Amino acid sequence: MTRTPSVSRSRRARARAVPRTLAIDVGGTGLKAAILDPVGRLVGDRVRVPTPARCPPAVLVRAVRDLVAPLGPYDRVSVGFPGVVRDGVVRTAPNFGSARWQGFDLARALTRALKRPVRVLNDAEVQGLAVISGKGVELVVTLGTGVGSALFRDGILMPHFELSQHPVHGHRTYDEYLGDRARKRVGRRKWTRRVRRVIRILETVFNYDRLHIGGGNAARIDFRPGRRVRLVDNAAGLLGGVALWRSHPTAQAWRGPR
Repeated sequence: MTRTPSVSRSRRARARAVPRTLAIDVGGTGLKAAILDPVGRLVGDRVRVPTPARCPPAVLVRAVRDLVAPLGPYDRVSVGFPGVVRDGVVRTAPNFGSARWQGFDLARALTRALKRPVRVLNDAEVQGLAVISGKGVELVVTLGTGVGSALFRDGILMPHFELSQHPVHGHRTYDEYLGDRARKRVGRRKWTRRVRRVIRILETVFNYDRLHIGGGNAARIDFRPGRRVRLVDNAAGLLGGVALWRSHPTAQAWRGPR
């Protein structure tokens, strides 16, 4: 049966009305991006390039623009950034040199570069939007170049705290104690003992109902961390991008995928 032109136009109109989200995960060592459909499924392939060694704001914006150029059409953009972000403006960027980034409106700069509306949030918080259940106190920790963190209560994002910059052992911060440089320096066995110790510390400090551990180095954990601890895939750093557009995470509870 031949479709009438009016039916075809109607279906095309509905397809255009369904927003696609370009999700970007800015890491200390890699920039990743993918296009997601409205329920968070990948549309096409993920792309990744190394993060520029010297990464002031203008360099990052150009790198992101070049990274996403081969991808298909999208309607809006979500960005997870490793630092303190408020209203799209970067307050700190420990892995990139905070002095160069402080006060930079990353959302506005990327909106101009990509010609689409952009929302920016801390990368651990974006990952948390993809993995939390929305019940009780949930702590999200990412293990990668540094240590990211996010805290949710009944699905509501709490004010951001920079766990990575807090001393955890002597004068060493979480970044210096558990970050990728520390892992490579001390070796797998000693790094694993440190992870065990930090999990116990976090349980005491936050009294969480669930701890979600993600990031590239979460896959290196080779022990059972406990029944209240969940290891999550690093792809969650992208998949939370759709949730960031469903509601403002600081104003409304997030109840998980729909």
